[in-house]
Amino acid sequence: MKLFSHLYERVMTWSKQPNAPWYLGLLSFAESSFFPIPPDVMLAPMCLANPSKAWRFALLTTITSLLGGILGYVIGATAFDLITPYLQANEHYWQAFQKAEAWFKDWGVWAIFIAGFSPIPYKVFTIAAGALAMPLLPFTIASFVGRGARFFMVAGLMKWGGAAMEANLKKYVDRIGWATIVLIVIAVILCKLF
Repeated sequence: MKLFSHLYERVMTWSKQPNAPWYLGLLSFAESSFFPIPPDVMLAPMCLANPSKAWRFALLTTITSLLGGILGYVIGATAFDLITPYLQANEHYWQAFQKAEAWFKDWGVWAIFIAGFSPIPYKVFTIAAGALAMPLLPFTIASFVGRGARFFMVAGLMKWGGAAMEANLKKYVDRIGWATIVLIVIAVILCKLF
């Protein structure tokens, strides 16, 4: 079944649209404070479709992610009591929040640097930073550097290895997509069992 091939082609078409940078910025902003889908899913195809604009897209993603991170920080600082029941009701987010809290206690601002590359969603770190009253300036600098490193790495990979990566991705996208779904289902089942 060619489901993922069709989705891939659609995303590549969207990534070439004139409004694509606006959507990328909006997605990046939202993901940093409340939305579950990371901006990489749009950044990578946009860089593949327009390699000459890869650095511009990475910078846009970094800045809007930082702004969304500041919103997440404000949510944590001002409304943590309101969102705590939601976090506790969602076991994944509550465990991630507790892990982020432990990282902050152990490493302080350095936790934000590694947040961009960790499996814990960045929004959890932004909300935790606000809830724990981390100083805003170090949080902002660490977010900019950590998130920027991730997005510029994605842009660089797409810009310099893009043609070969795109050819392989196009060739194997359906296998990768179905394998990912199978792995997610297995992970969910294992989490429920243990």
